[in-house]
Amino acid sequence: MLIDGVFSGGGLKDFALVGAYQVIEEKGFRFQRLAGTSAGAILACFIAAGYTSKEIEVMLDDQDFQTLLDPRKTILPLPIMKWFFLYWRMGLYQGKALEQWFMKKLAAKGVYTFGDLPQGSLKIIASDLTHGKMLVLPDDLEHYGISSETFPLARALRMSCGIPFFFEPVKLNVGGGKAIVVDGGVLSNFPLWLFDEPDGKRQRPLLGLKISCGHKEARGHKIDNALNLFDALFSTMKNAHDEKYISRKHEKDIIFIPVDDTSATQFNLNEEMKNALIEKGRSSAIHFLKTWSPTTDIKTKQTIYHIL
Repeated sequence: MLIDGVFSGGGLKDFALVGAYQVIEEKGFRFQRLAGTSAGAILACFIAAGYTSKEIEVMLDDQDFQTLLDPRKTILPLPIMKWFFLYWRMGLYQGKALEQWFMKKLAAKGVYTFGDLPQGSLKIIASDLTHGKMLVLPDDLEHYGISSETFPLARALRMSCGIPFFFEPVKLNVGGGKAIVVDGGVLSNFPLWLFDEPDGKRQRPLLGLKISCGHKEARGHKIDNALNLFDALFSTMKNAHDEKYISRKHEKDIIFIPVDDTSATQFNLNEEMKNALIEKGRSSAIHFLKTWSPTTDIKTKQTIYHIL
């Protein structure tokens, strides 16, 4: 059965989405259109490029994610230089290694740009801080005078995954100036709204995969210091818009995967942690699909299921 899919961001927590995708694939569902933010965009892009769930699991399992953290080199190996680069470059890591990894994995499937995918099959969210607006890629590239057909998917993923202050932002050349682009999660971490139609109908059933429990079960933030404050601030920015949308709509088409004990930037995940995340995604999807009734009518009132 053909469905559309939307994947939330969550950094390394998104290993859980891979487990959920395995179950979805095993049940015979296939994605026609995909959308995602940050790490969710990575999974969406790999699926659109033709990767199976098993191939994605092997790819991620074989990757040492710490090698994707590339701080700028300096001739003065002083601890203060890290903060100097953070101030002037706006990120601890360049993000070039991450983008090159995306490019290599997509090239293995013969996919390089949005033009190599069926039109409308993939949408990725990023945030343009210079102009204060959300970017839906590839749709919004034309407003920047950029051809979507030739725009590298690896660059789009790099933009969507640019966690503020962690990775240096991407700079797009626009009309003689530059647009500073960062993680799409700043404005929409779970863009379920992307496939809504004005008449309340969808082209096909939509399934969302979200790292979190249901919005009513969301935990509060413990704020004791400046780092806690930043974490709470960024988390609130990521989720406020989407949670309000979900609260107005039915949750019947969303697999909620509760993962609270792993950091989104925990790049040193061991095998046990990876497997635990994948299993959490699998168990959540299995439980959800037992009662899911695919529908294209988003106005129909049906039972709401929470994956706890």
